[in-house]
Amino acid sequence: MSSLSRKTVAWAAGAALAVGGGTAGIVIATQGGGGQPTTGGTAVARAAAARPAPLDLVSVSPVSLSNTAGTQAVDGAGTIVVTYNQAIPATAPLPTLSPATAGTWQRSGDVAIFTPTNGYAAGTRVTVTVTGLGNSRDGSESSSFKTAPYSTLRLQEILAQLGYLPLTWTPATGATVPGASATAQLSAAYTPPAGTFQWEQGYPAQLRSFWSQGEANTLDRGAIYGFEADHALPIDGVAGTAVWRDLLTAAAKDQRNTHGYSYAIASKGSPETLTIWHDGKRVFSSLANTGIGVAPTVDGTFPVYEKLPFQIMSGTNPDGSHYADPVEWVSYFNGGDAVHYFDRGSYGWPQSLGCVELPYSAAKQAYPYLPYGTLVTVELSTVTAQRRALGPLWVPNARR
Repeated sequence: MSSLSRKTVAWAAGAALAVGGGTAGIVIATQGGGGQPTTGGTAVARAAAARPAPLDLVSVSPVSLSNTAGTQAVDGAGTIVVTYNQAIPATAPLPTLSPATAGTWQRSGDVAIFTPTNGYAAGTRVTVTVTGLGNSRDGSESSSFKTAPYSTLRLQEILAQLGYLPLTWTPATGATVPGASATAQLSAAYTPPAGTFQWEQGYPAQLRSFWSQGEANTLDRGAIYGFEADHALPIDGVAGTAVWRDLLTAAAKDQRNTHGYSYAIASKGSPETLTIWHDGKRVFSSLANTGIGVAPTVDGTFPVYEKLPFQIMSGTNPDGSHYADPVEWVSYFNGGDAVHYFDRGSYGWPQSLGCVELPYSAAKQAYPYLPYGTLVTVELSTVTAQRRALGPLWVPNARR
């Protein structure tokens, strides 16, 4: 009788009297009455107590990866737990998800638990709709959350494991390594296992300056270029949805890089040279030509993004004349700048319009050592910088 006021009980008893036409066994309690109700009053209380409480939603709890009110940055591979105010009736409908994804719901007391088969990709807005609420069971409530970005650290771990970085990655003792499970790979993309990176030996020390663990960097960008090329993806160096999809698949299947890791330095010293390291060994060195003073080869480090065994290069010389020259063994690394063969009388000094020119046999040898994603560093020596400060060099009718 605790759920009913004494006025309610009095009203119910009076109604029973009017319907039954008698007074036996009916005690009408007053607001201040202290007596115990008789049989009729107890029956009314029992009937009220037997009425089921309305089914209500208490919470929707995906696995949060941040402190943002529990609705942002959640693990897209984690379970979703819907908690009710009471044990879920067998007739109550299970919650629904939008967008839908494969998985199973399970009732357990007052909670419904969804376990995904694969899970949601990063940045997905998910809405959980709970129906069958209220006494009439026609009420509903919705709750939304957004999955977190994938972990840059996990990106680096996978790229190292698959051979796209000049580092190895070893999981920490006791760390759970995802293996061939697609679901586990997705979960690790949100929450990476602990481990350590180790540099492969034999590369120039400056290569390490392009690396930053857990943060996007030049080394990552080159590795992504290489992975995109190997998996027939658009080459932009960005780990977007398609890259992550194929990356997680490659990690589960252990689809490793088959062309090894390369790094190249185009030195504007005197003489100018191109040197390539591959799988930790210096495998190539040749005299080279870089850009003239009015069309220099830009200093910096850039990944190879396009390769062509043959091409007609055309453009405009600084004096306004046009050129259309056949070139071979072309590896583009920065805009229109590429490593390639071009016929010159000599090599080792600035003659091009920005490209790194090589003799034919050297260009043919270098070509396979410059796969997609290879970082090419163009650097200016101190002596050369001082020399070029005296004035720009210009060779009439210079070509690429």
